[in-house]
Amino acid sequence: MTTITCFIRYQIDAFQREAFKEYAQNWGRIIPRCGGHLLGYFLPHEGTNDIAWGLIAFDSLAAYEAYRARLRTDAEGRANFEMAQNKRFILREERTFTEVVDGTFYLLSTRTPAAA
Repeated sequence: MTTITCFIRYQIDAFQREAFKEYAQNWGRIIPRCGGHLLGYFLPHEGTNDIAWGLIAFDSLAAYEAYRARLRTDAEGRANFEMAQNKRFILREERTFTEVVDGTFYLLSTRTPAAA
């Protein structure tokens, strides 16, 4: 069971949305291979147009540290970081580590669909 989630908040260049999308899609291959449980990357849809999120879960902080070590040696991961640096579509990045409150994670709706 995963116990911590790394919430990454990105301030992005809103005019380079597609570059960030490519960057996020690349992590879809890299993160699981390096040991992270990728919950998803999220682009702004309405409202603020320059904030995006990435959520990655880990079994422990030790698992996160092992993931970071593997990520540093992953050629595709290094290339993805370099692409972001070269294109400069990430203006700011913040990381927050959270833990799930028991009994509250990924609860599906219990509402039954209305009859047509």
